[in-house]
Amino acid sequence: MKIGGNIPIVIQSMTKTDTCDVPKTVRQILALEKVGCEIVRVAVPNLRAAQVLGKIKEKIHIPLVADVHFSGKLALEAISQGVDKIRINPGNMTRKDLIEVFKAAKKKKIPVRIGINSGSLSKKVLAKYHGKATAQAMVKQALETIKLAESLGFKELVISLKANDIERTVKAYEILAKKVNYPFHLGITEAGTLISGLTKSALGIGLLLQKGIGDTIRVSLADSSQKEVKAAWEILKSLGLRERGPTVIACPSCGRAQINVARLAQKVEKAVEGIKKPIKIAVTGCVVNGPGEAREADIAIIGGKNIALIVKKGKILKRVREKNIVKELLNYVL
Repeated sequence: MKIGGNIPIVIQSMTKTDTCDVPKTVRQILALEKVGCEIVRVAVPNLRAAQVLGKIKEKIHIPLVADVHFSGKLALEAISQGVDKIRINPGNMTRKDLIEVFKAAKKKKIPVRIGINSGSLSKKVLAKYHGKATAQAMVKQALETIKLAESLGFKELVISLKANDIERTVKAYEILAKKVNYPFHLGITEAGTLISGLTKSALGIGLLLQKGIGDTIRVSLADSSQKEVKAAWEILKSLGLRERGPTVIACPSCGRAQINVARLAQKVEKAVEGIKKPIKIAVTGCVVNGPGEAREADIAIIGGKNIALIVKKGKILKRVREKNIVKELLNYVL
């Protein structure tokens, strides 16, 4: 798996299991693969977790990234286990550990993500910015670490600069993008629960991608990793950057609707979630926008009182009873 350059934006997620529980971690990764995760990261909080990475890697089908903080020893063990990439946080690692990690990664020919988080900048960097984790402070931490890696002849780097708010995150990436030419991993750290996390992630990641900044993304949610991946795909699909599986659009409904549009749209989404081919499905509930949306979609449902029309490319295919809508739709989608 390559990232950067003209390669399409790559989607990542992170497991939420105890990495030491190999079967459970593998099950979660395989589930992530099914919904389109292309790179997966696991936490490595202790030596035991580092030592099982090889067992995990041999059972999955996408690149495995070891997420290591504080300890160069853990990073070196992860590298020896054959992981595909190391993520380190220079704000909580010593210079000596960083040097050892870069040297080991260079020898193994694997990349390192320099993961800068606003909440864990080094005391030295924070002191230069009066104790405030500004966008400029984040960039300073990144540049110092990049310079160290380059001094060792190591340039297989990916950079991330994450804060828990959009403004600092976007500003940090914009500043660094003018100074270096490495691939960027995008995300808003600790974005929040489903609604708030999705909102901040979509805005922050979307703003940067629209500016041409970013090569791989992770939507961070206090929710399931599978939802992170699905959200990431929706962001990329909305921006026209990637295509995968159905896109279901639905009217918000109003007093004119004679069918429960929200419930119907949810049923449609669930029914088609396993489909991989790109297809646009419209679910509408009245004659105001229904016909227009139907013409623009590959296939559409225009709901009425206890019935619905199934429309393909603007042409009415069938009139069906409400209870049969999803079943009949699938005959034309699959």
